[in-house]
Amino acid sequence: MSIIDIKVPNIGDFKDVEIIEILVKNGQEISKGDSIITLESDKSSVEVPSDNSGKISNINVKVGDKVSEGDLILKIELSKKEDIKIDNQEIINTREFNEPNEKPLEKKEIKTNIHNTNKTAKLTQASPKVRKFARELGADINIISGSEKYGRVSEEDVKSFIKQGINEKQPLKSNEENQKQKIKIEYDHSDFGDIDVKDIPRIKKLAAPHLVNSFNTIPHVTHHDEIDITEMEEFRKSLTDHYTGEKLKITPLAFIMKALVAALKEFPSFNSSIEDMTSGKIIFKKYFHIGIAVDTPNGLMVPKIRQVDKKNIQHLSAELREVAQKCRDLKIDKKEFYGGSMTISSLGGIGGSFFTPIINYPEVAILGVSKSNVKQILLGDQFTTRTILPISLSYDHRIIDGAEAARFCNEIRDNLGKNFAFKLAI
Repeated sequence: MSIIDIKVPNIGDFKDVEIIEILVKNGQEISKGDSIITLESDKSSVEVPSDNSGKISNINVKVGDKVSEGDLILKIELSKKEDIKIDNQEIINTREFNEPNEKPLEKKEIKTNIHNTNKTAKLTQASPKVRKFARELGADINIISGSEKYGRVSEEDVKSFIKQGINEKQPLKSNEENQKQKIKIEYDHSDFGDIDVKDIPRIKKLAAPHLVNSFNTIPHVTHHDEIDITEMEEFRKSLTDHYTGEKLKITPLAFIMKALVAALKEFPSFNSSIEDMTSGKIIFKKYFHIGIAVDTPNGLMVPKIRQVDKKNIQHLSAELREVAQKCRDLKIDKKEFYGGSMTISSLGGIGGSFFTPIINYPEVAILGVSKSNVKQILLGDQFTTRTILPISLSYDHRIIDGAEAARFCNEIRDNLGKNFAFKLAI
């Protein structure tokens, strides 16, 4: 078998385009047209397909490399199987699927059976990326009906399949059955006025299936509460630099992160993961990496702030600003989105009172924080002005019950109270 080079094709005027994904691995069998890498420029991202079928012998690039037209991507050992072209239409060689005792089909027979090739083969066609996508969502690619040519399964087919929900007692319906139940819009939006059609941002496309999986897999319950942070805010605003005397700009989120970590130490069930209910095992994490939902022009990102228990609020506040900017500039490493203990979704800078945040799978809880406001509160025999912070805790009801969630919120309240705010600064 001969080994050939697969190089970066013509990508226009772009040069030094960054590789953001490697979609294959050494030793993997791929087909012509399968995506092998994803490139991302300042304007868009694009998947580069393979020109040939065969077995990958060596991948010459890695994530983060910058390439231009003609650069070597990988080497491939050509497959013996060849595509047959009839009437300028590329079809699968049906001779591979004939019974052992059958004679090879004639050219005209191949043309007649082109539409039945996939059914005869009883093989599911999908790119490595789509197969990986299905595996990550726990879907069996072999029972998903493909909507593309020759029954090829696309990401949209996987998403439609997942939307029916993951139920261990009742098998998920195939995409073909889903299509029958879809409600069709009997009109075009443009019938009623001018419209714009735009691509969904790439970040939102990537996040969507994970949100669907989390919402369908985890039985969400949300506990709402209010926390008096009057003393914490007074303390935060009084902080000054020991050397210059200037006031320190510390975000309230740094205090909330420290308060959350202190609560996680008291309630370890919130710092856990259930990745497989059938095993009957729960993973308790001994690290404290807090995810922070960052609002960017490209969509919501959730990077992790590592080792929060070992950092003071000044360090955390600076790191939050740095990480948020990296997200907005799309310069943050993908690995920073994985391996979290729990996530905080803060709307404090925007507004609102309460909401229902979706748990960031495979975590088991998420803390929603809304905008603090000033209220008149009855303390003792008289009303007084206090600063109140609304919080919303969504949790996985499979391992956390309502009473434990309420106690967890009480712990956060106490940690942000006047007796604990000073300790959090250390």
